[in-house]
Amino acid sequence: MSVCQDGCDRRDEKDDMRQDWFDTARFGLFVHFGAYSGAARHEWVQTYERLTDAEYLPYVEHFEPDRFDAAAIAATAVATGMGYTVLTTKHHDGFCLWYSELTDFTAPAFCGRDLVAEHVEATRAAGLKVGLYYSLIDWHHPDFTVDWNHPRRDDPEAHALNDGRSMERYREYLHGQVRELLTRYGTIDYLFFDFTYPETKEGWAGKGPEDWDAAGLLALCRELQPDMLVNDRLGVPGDFVTPEQYQPTKPLVQGGEPVVWEACQTTNGSWGYHRDNVDFKSAPLLIRMLADSVSMDGNMLLNVGPDGRGAIPPVDRSLLGEIGDWMELHRDAIVGAGHAPYTPPREGVYTLRGDRLYLHLFSWPLGFVHLPGLAGRVSYARFLHDGSWLRTSATDPDQVANVMRPAGEEAGTLTVSLPIRQPDVAVPVIELTLA
Repeated sequence: MSVCQDGCDRRDEKDDMRQDWFDTARFGLFVHFGAYSGAARHEWVQTYERLTDAEYLPYVEHFEPDRFDAAAIAATAVATGMGYTVLTTKHHDGFCLWYSELTDFTAPAFCGRDLVAEHVEATRAAGLKVGLYYSLIDWHHPDFTVDWNHPRRDDPEAHALNDGRSMERYREYLHGQVRELLTRYGTIDYLFFDFTYPETKEGWAGKGPEDWDAAGLLALCRELQPDMLVNDRLGVPGDFVTPEQYQPTKPLVQGGEPVVWEACQTTNGSWGYHRDNVDFKSAPLLIRMLADSVSMDGNMLLNVGPDGRGAIPPVDRSLLGEIGDWMELHRDAIVGAGHAPYTPPREGVYTLRGDRLYLHLFSWPLGFVHLPGLAGRVSYARFLHDGSWLRTSATDPDQVANVMRPAGEEAGTLTVSLPIRQPDVAVPVIELTLA
């Protein structure tokens, strides 16, 4: 990838080929799992509650993922219509899910299983692209300096805790672990680093690209896995950007060039298992968020947090099942689709795939939906879920409204007639074949 002077990405032909699968898939599964899952109080529990290493250690010592089934998780992703999965290999607590020669703070040391190996094998066998998450942060490592995210930031004489700590030594550890992940498990398609925070807060300096040697780390990724996509959280330009817990309102552009992006979303606001968080989004809302992302040329990475034994919680399973039922009928409107150069009606958004334009109806209108600029451009209209034909027409723009007749629509408007009752699908989709 070449980078222009203002920091925007200039994608060349090789970049586009490397990215093809990502643009096609549009939908992935994020899996946050680790020692924090047993704590069941959010993946940031150690820093939220200012837990010492000794106070956090019981969750590590009792890490027993007897219900973690990588093949079942991969099968769930396939059934949900997803094209890739991303597993947290190490989160901010420093606990690693693979056998690392650089630390014994690992799942194999405590439960005898390399969960990264299981994830990669099962994901690949299911025909999905393989993604790994790796935290740049490590609260367990003795050389990782205390900062405004660190659990020890409020200790008495906290600044003195950095005496003798060395980010240079930590960088060697970080690069060494990334090398392990990218050389032991065959082809890795996607690497999600998390995250860079250079701001100074409450008297503590954050950490910027120089703390990770971001340029050197990205070069290592390119050397070891040249076809792998890398996100933007090293603090230097990557292959795609990652808005988190919000939805953009239009396609992302930087320096006049389109930006590849992926919205990272949760089912309930937590990434790791949070037993008492019941603020779950509905399946129709998540489907609308997915369609909204694709309508703006983005992807959606939807997270689940397996519980302390490694099982996907029932509510998450139910949500994924509902989304999967919708995707089974509407896959063509998402997978391989993208932004459409047409103005959608107020009731929904468009996605485009080849000569098929898909209208995702987020609200259900009375009798008709009016599509600006599409009169004479559509040869056939139907519901996607059942393939049933829909009548189309164009009204005279000069038609005058009376008691029982609406005024004419703007010239060029295509009107699609609809049944009074909304079809029994979470988000109805109209497929329009472009002439």
